[in-house]
Amino acid sequence: MKSFYRLTAALAAAACCAPLHADPTTHPADHAPIGVMADHRHAAGEWMLSYRYMRMQMQGSRDGRDRLSADTIATTVANRFAGRPMQPPTLRVVPLQMTMDMQMLGLMWAPNNWVTGLLMGQWISKEMEHVTYQGGTGTNQLGRFTTRAEGWGDTTVAALIGPPEALHGAQRWHFQVGLSLPTGSNEEQDQVLAPNGNQPVLRLPYPMQLGSGTYDLVGGATWSQRSGRHTLGAQYQGVVRQGKNDQGYALGDVHGASLWLARDWTASLGSGLRLNYEHRSKVDGMDPAIVAPVQTADPDNYGGKQLWAQASVNTLFAGHRIAVEAGLPLWRKLNGPQLETDWSVTLGYQRAF
Repeated sequence: MKSFYRLTAALAAAACCAPLHADPTTHPADHAPIGVMADHRHAAGEWMLSYRYMRMQMQGSRDGRDRLSADTIATTVANRFAGRPMQPPTLRVVPLQMTMDMQMLGLMWAPNNWVTGLLMGQWISKEMEHVTYQGGTGTNQLGRFTTRAEGWGDTTVAALIGPPEALHGAQRWHFQVGLSLPTGSNEEQDQVLAPNGNQPVLRLPYPMQLGSGTYDLVGGATWSQRSGRHTLGAQYQGVVRQGKNDQGYALGDVHGASLWLARDWTASLGSGLRLNYEHRSKVDGMDPAIVAPVQTADPDNYGGKQLWAQASVNTLFAGHRIAVEAGLPLWRKLNGPQLETDWSVTLGYQRAF
């Protein structure tokens, strides 16, 4: 963790000391909300450093559109691994809540007015609280425990491509093509509380791992149109997994779409509203080391469809951008049972030079 903060401080110092070039983004609303990645390109020779901090909070479980209590899961939901040694017929360990913190460092550089290169790394911290039910039946609780995982996530390398005439002006657009590199661990372990009272150290289930373990294709398209003080924007982004990792599985493909409307209130302050939809597929395959009477160990209990509403504020001062975006779910249909996300917030700083 100390190495991450040293790197962050070094990049911040470089940004503060670097000479400022002319930034074609002159209005706060020219930027998409901070939760939208790869939303803009840069002019030839321009660089940009960015830092984002995102927190997501999950609490309670949902199957499809229906919420399930912990007691219901522990007594009625079948354990995929039932029949194996020490595996009860139902899910006797139930996640109660999860917090995920993600810190993202980004670097952009434009060799010309057609292409802007993008490099983004992330430091992830996850914490999940569980309740363990005693024995193989009933609703007597044996106790609670928390698992944790922290470290580097996967790294994205991409190019944003579009014609020079779509870089400036009222209408802007570009395509994104890239690769997600498997720099995050997918062999994280921690101590758990089993229904028989034992406390073994096991490999953590799929939602608690830090990386995919696969080289994945990343693609998308972004468009925006400015009219007076207002900007209307839209984006599609997708991640397509390429084969399975060394543990025998691939995380689900991800397809997301956003539509936002932003408004400038002053020369340095703007705000916006955004709708974003995400479809995430189930895990394909299975890690033979992930076997436990808990919903997160079943690769079918992963992914689903969600629609979110987001509100954002952008500030822009002489090449420095500070922004925040917070969101709540409007609708979701999850491949469950799985924890549902209750809210998210993203804070960000960007500096063009």
